[in-house]
Amino acid sequence: MPQSRGLYLRVGALVLAGLALTVGFVLFFTANRFGRTSTIYETYIRESVQGLDVGSPVRYRGVAIGRVTEVGLVTAEYHVPDRSTFGAVFQLVYVRFAVDVAKAGEVPAVDEAVRLGLRVRIAAQGITGVNYLEMDFLDPARFPPREVPWEPRFPYVPAVPSTVAQVQTAAEQLLQKLQSVDLAGLLDNTVGLIAELRGQLRDGDAAVALREAATLLRSLRGQAEGADLPALAAELRGTAADARALINGRDAQQTLANAAAAMAELRSVVGRLPATLGTLDGSLRNVRGATTDLQAELGPILRDLRVAIANLRDTTEQLRRYPSQAILGAPPPAPESRR
Repeated sequence: MPQSRGLYLRVGALVLAGLALTVGFVLFFTANRFGRTSTIYETYIRESVQGLDVGSPVRYRGVAIGRVTEVGLVTAEYHVPDRSTFGAVFQLVYVRFAVDVAKAGEVPAVDEAVRLGLRVRIAAQGITGVNYLEMDFLDPARFPPREVPWEPRFPYVPAVPSTVAQVQTAAEQLLQKLQSVDLAGLLDNTVGLIAELRGQLRDGDAAVALREAATLLRSLRGQAEGADLPALAAELRGTAADARALINGRDAQQTLANAAAAMAELRSVVGRLPATLGTLDGSLRNVRGATTDLQAELGPILRDLRVAIANLRDTTEQLRRYPSQAILGAPPPAPESRR
């Protein structure tokens, strides 16, 4: 009887320990859900969601604000009304996630947040292969929201490609461009270029230039070896010392002082130059006015002088022809009376 009682006690203690562990596991996995309000959102991802499972965290700038609640294919959840869009829709995976309002704080409405650039994407957690959903505000012009031909059951937050997907897409585009390149022709051109370079280096102008450069280098090396470099360095140091002494000497300082004084005088003269030019300009205007007046006065005098010279020339000509008329000639006829 005491043995049976001890067995019952051990079994009861084991059962109680199992219940305690069960309750502990339940409290551990639901610690972020009890006593708090959360909002369910959904998004549609075109890439593979490998590593993203129910219970994966949802983070905003690295802060955990929720967990993934459901992952599935869009074709199993929504009816596609237009068969022409089936190919694009068939590649989508819907992900629903709960966001703890208490951790997110005061946020704008979903439509306003999406307009401002709220997006979600898959991010990797270290190198373990475990993924999580990352929420962040991105450029809405670069990542416009995807239009879907159905009515989402929960508020819709657009998704953008992950960093891994973007790198993979860029690598695929690069491979496509490499495939379109004529590698055979490029290789032939490279081989021909190498052959031409080899010929130039062997017998062409490049070989001649290299030989001349080698000859010049040998000549320079011989001259450098034959020159007395220490003596030349000593001479240069002496020349530099003489130049320094000359610069620091009394004559050089006096010359610099005279030059500074001459520059100051020149600066003063240049400062007075505008006034001098103004005075000279006024004098030139006065001279120009006097010259104009003198020309106006000399004009009539020159005309009268020209008439007098003409009369004198006529009188001289008359005396040369008829010299007796000047002594015995009759007086000049009276001028005709004017009617």
